[in-house]
Amino acid sequence: MANIKLTISLFAGLAALAACSDHQPKAANLPPPPATRAPAHLDNNSSNMGSVQDTVVPGSHADFLRQVGTDMVHFATDKYDLDSTATAILDREIRWLKKYPNVHVSIEGHCDERGTREYNLALGEKRADAVHDYLAKGGVANSISVISYGKERPLALGSDEEAWAQNRRAVTVTPN
Repeated sequence: MANIKLTISLFAGLAALAACSDHQPKAANLPPPPATRAPAHLDNNSSNMGSVQDTVVPGSHADFLRQVGTDMVHFATDKYDLDSTATAILDREIRWLKKYPNVHVSIEGHCDERGTREYNLALGEKRADAVHDYLAKGGVANSISVISYGKERPLALGSDEEAWAQNRRAVTVTPN
């Protein structure tokens, strides 16, 4: 019993000594604090003051969306002709594609759920072809492929005019 009391007293004494030890790291032994610099979009010395454009790679899909505003144009029911809104979007696409002539794009044609599968595949192809032809007439020499998904890849789910209007579209797909 005396040995147990002695052992416990010894461990308690060692613990008390360890707690009182002056073995704290010296400031000279510590690594330097991290540099504190404002992010580029907050740095007053930055040439990109207030912007985050240095995170967008030129020629990327994000760059395309930033400069064009959207990657799709919409169509009226059972139509594949381009309206003034669509041509304005495609004019911006032409300007971007001329900046990046080595970028390959794909034009996807889509339809709403109404109509047969075959009808919608054909209509989707006509929509994609209309966009392709407009881009080609605008002088874009990029490699452009065309594909129709018909009603197989809806953007909006639902069986109402709002959903159908969103699904009647052609999408310009650029690399990520």
